[in-house]
Amino acid sequence: MSLLIDTANQFLILADDPIVPNYTPSVPAPVKGATTQILGWTAGGGLTAAVLGGLVGWACVAIGHNTERAGLAARGKQAILWSLVAGGGIGVTSGLVMAFYNMSKGGA
Repeated sequence: MSLLIDTANQFLILADDPIVPNYTPSVPAPVKGATTQILGWTAGGGLTAAVLGGLVGWACVAIGHNTERAGLAARGKQAILWSLVAGGGIGVTSGLVMAFYNMSKGGA
């Protein structure tokens, strides 16, 4: 990912003329606070749901194993895996958003 960002920054720096002259991308001040708060709450809520899903999955595995209900244990294992995927997806998405935002600011 770092190589991709460095390559994109080199192309932005080496360009003679900017694509849009005299333009610096930024979020308008009245919207910036609300956008930051909404994105923060969304990421926090998503990670909380992923952690709770993982905990419920582990509980299902434990209960299913101790009561010899293989179906419940299997569903618990699936819940654990999907919680890991969801948490990873949220982390990767936030990283990608920041990378593209930083690339759009240009090579400074």
